[in-house]
Amino acid sequence: MPKIKTNRAAAKRFKKTGSGKFKFSKSHANHILTKKSTKRKRDLRQGHIVDQTNEKAIRRMIPYA
Repeated sequence: MPKIKTNRAAAKRFKKTGSGKFKFSKSHANHILTKKSTKRKRDLRQGHIVDQTNEKAIRRMIPYA
């Protein structure tokens, strides 16, 4: 049985945590920040956990993470 190829786009966007969940950074935090509220920008800086409904798909894309 051949090895499964990792989806490189997903591998760059998601990192596996110690508990086996997937962490990612939110988008829209780079430019045109003047119209965004301080609360929204602060939320964009934090790492977030992938929802359970999407976890199976991410696991398939990054089999060896």
